[in-house]
Amino acid sequence: MGPAVIFIFMAIFMRSCEHKFETLENYGQIKPFIYTDISGTKRSSSEFEGDIVLITTIQESCLDSCSILLWNINQMIYQKIWKNRTKKRKRIRILSLVTDGYGNPSDQLSEVEAILKNMVPNYDPTIWILAQGDAKSIYDIKHNGAQLIQDGIQFQELMLLMDKKQCLRMVLSGKREGHIRRMEQSMALLQKEYDKANFKKKK
Repeated sequence: MGPAVIFIFMAIFMRSCEHKFETLENYGQIKPFIYTDISGTKRSSSEFEGDIVLITTIQESCLDSCSILLWNINQMIYQKIWKNRTKKRKRIRILSLVTDGYGNPSDQLSEVEAILKNMVPNYDPTIWILAQGDAKSIYDIKHNGAQLIQDGIQFQELMLLMDKKQCLRMVLSGKREGHIRRMEQSMALLQKEYDKANFKKKK
């Protein structure tokens, strides 16, 4: 997986969810960020307010060399998002920052989009968004004395779950099938949290 500090960081983030699958912890606001979409338009993370967003990286070298398991993320997460795409209250997006493999921004968005179109049935660029942006800055998160991003490129293996208020709710490895499955469960828990809140409002 990478340096021991990432294991420590992930253990801190996962600890509260290990034995009590009721609600996800809130680890604070993700810093606002700017990214460029595949059309060349600069956009702001503020546009995701009201959406649940799974943030990953994706490399221009995929499929030969990927930091995340694309096939598993497609099968376990994206296809379920796509099936629920018409349900506004269940709106989820995947934002994948395209990097050169070393964590630096890449401008090869069209090439990566061609890969996704070829391997992902029902690929929808409004659901699975490819972006050019400073992934290192977005992943530069500290919690309880642990820092998510260190020297090296291992941070690219991680998935971040951002809630509707732009807060970080889960960090898991996108390189492990079991963690991808767990992320899908975490997303479902987050949806239940909002469903309960909506139910209470109606009562």
